[in-house]
Amino acid sequence: MGRVTRRAFTAAALSTLAAAPGAAAAPQPPGASTAARQRRAAVTEMRGMWLATVNNRDWPSRTGLSAARQRGELTALLDAAVRRRLTTVMFQVRPAADALWPSPYEPWSQFLTGTQGKDPGWDPLGTAVKEAHARGLQLHAWFNPYRVALHADPSRLAASHPARKHPDWVVPYGGQLYYNPGLPEVRAFVQKAMLDAVRRYPVDGVHFDDYFYPYPVAGRSFDDAAAYRRHGAGFASRAAWRRDNIDRLVRETAAGIRRIRPGARFGISPFGVWRNASTDKRGSATRAGIEAYDDLYADTRRWVREGWVDYIVPQLYWSIGQSAADYATLVPWWAKVARGSRTQLYVGEALYRAGDATQGAAWRDPGELSRHLTLAKKYPQVRGHVFFAAKEVAADPAGAMARVVADHYRKPAKPPL
Repeated sequence: MGRVTRRAFTAAALSTLAAAPGAAAAPQPPGASTAARQRRAAVTEMRGMWLATVNNRDWPSRTGLSAARQRGELTALLDAAVRRRLTTVMFQVRPAADALWPSPYEPWSQFLTGTQGKDPGWDPLGTAVKEAHARGLQLHAWFNPYRVALHADPSRLAASHPARKHPDWVVPYGGQLYYNPGLPEVRAFVQKAMLDAVRRYPVDGVHFDDYFYPYPVAGRSFDDAAAYRRHGAGFASRAAWRRDNIDRLVRETAAGIRRIRPGARFGISPFGVWRNASTDKRGSATRAGIEAYDDLYADTRRWVREGWVDYIVPQLYWSIGQSAADYATLVPWWAKVARGSRTQLYVGEALYRAGDATQGAAWRDPGELSRHLTLAKKYPQVRGHVFFAAKEVAADPAGAMARVVADHYRKPAKPPL
């Protein structure tokens, strides 16, 4: 997620596309009346935004701010969501095996104070839930299951970090550290750490993004050979075993959420291409250099067809007409996958690309995203959209979000249930 953000990894994927054949609530916020308007609204759809904290992408603007300044920046982004008539915020609360709440299992995130493990003096997740609800917004807690650090030096982790206590859980890869998804004890731990937040706070949903096994790095292999020898018996290949590891994480997390907070919804926003049709006839008519099934070991199509997730938000970060991965090709493909399933389909939108001259001619037009929503309306399976990310929702430097609101969000909406 530029600097190891969702944005950077999507850009990396694009570069290879053609290569393949608890604080008290503040005073009444400006958007508080939105709750009443939403109750009267006739439209029910997902209108969401991701609020990324990794590397201070969206919030806080930098490390080391006072608790009051951090809280003020956070509520300002929630107010921006209200102004844009959004309904839902996906708030990243575990960006790198850390926590934006007082977790008994993992250290405070370094993206708050600049020092991993240092108490920021307030409870960001608890405050976010209260402030979002006061504004009539839903709050989905967004977790990254397996990323440990954006560097490869375990000694830089907090002394109490579980990865230092269990170095055998960790795999260095591509200059970063990851928990090994092939170890049952790792899977059990990350679920315990994440579900602690679900138990403590009345979150409306739990959200994963596209990071399962790490995005491939040319010339390097993810070293899980020992785990495969120990746990991979009965699988036809290491790839099949890896996919089963991720399937288990998804199924077990869903079961844990239902047990702890039955009203909360579980959703995932995977990389937008499951497989190319040239690889699998069930795949999309794309030529993506990355395929979620084969490279991230994420069988995203199966999760929808089996109903393991309540919603799916494929990141369709390409323009209409893009030669290797056309938005107009992928929306109907995902609509067909979702048809007849219990999983609701939303579309992940690349608001951050709007106005960026390096992204091609289509993205220089501030109307590109509005055309995305117009196209998606042709498919009844598409129940809404989620925008990456909060900083652009608020600032809207290219005017693309304002176009979306004017063309599609003139009336308030209720979030899907």
